[in-house]
Amino acid sequence: MNFEKARFNMIEQQIRPWDVLDTSVLDLLAVVKREDFVPAAHRDMAFTDVELPLGQGRHMLPPRVEARWMQELQVKRHEKVLEIGTGTGYMAALLGYKVQHVYTIERDPTLAAQARESLRRAGVLNVTVVEGDGAKGLPNEGPFDVILLAGSVAQVPQVLLDQLKVGGRLAAIVGEEPAMTARIIYRTGEREFRHDILFETVVERLPGFDAGSQFRF
Repeated sequence: MNFEKARFNMIEQQIRPWDVLDTSVLDLLAVVKREDFVPAAHRDMAFTDVELPLGQGRHMLPPRVEARWMQELQVKRHEKVLEIGTGTGYMAALLGYKVQHVYTIERDPTLAAQARESLRRAGVLNVTVVEGDGAKGLPNEGPFDVILLAGSVAQVPQVLLDQLKVGGRLAAIVGEEPAMTARIIYRTGEREFRHDILFETVVERLPGFDAGSQFRF
């Protein structure tokens, strides 16, 4: 398979039509090899517009959603990021190229180990993979400039919002099928938050974020 051609087609036929036009993001997608972060059995499908299966009922986000998050978050070199739901480590790798440090939490020990190895092989050294419950965040490492929930939730837990710096932002896909919205929540003060709704999509629920465990702020 010609991976470079497939990568080019992904960017031109999936990513750009989803209003991802930031050249720094498009250039990054050409540099970070997505095929090196997907399960070997699905490597030839690395650039397809689907949620690739990872086992244990888990899936990767579609490429267009990953790219849109990178554009909307506008991460900066000095920032510290928390990702919830490491999966294969690909999204953490994208973030790692743009920020100071990424902490990423994965519940599944097998996926966490695979992500560490993939990140090591890719030479991404500023990502720390932590095994644990993403719904609790990492309060000992916070506060964070950016928190990304790499999957959907019924509601965003207050405990995660509390780990944002004032001026920071949290990205999540919120709701129930078939009506989910991607949004960024900005912490504008000690107790003040602003929601910006970006687009509609449906993605897999993050493990540990069942509706009963969430509450509103």
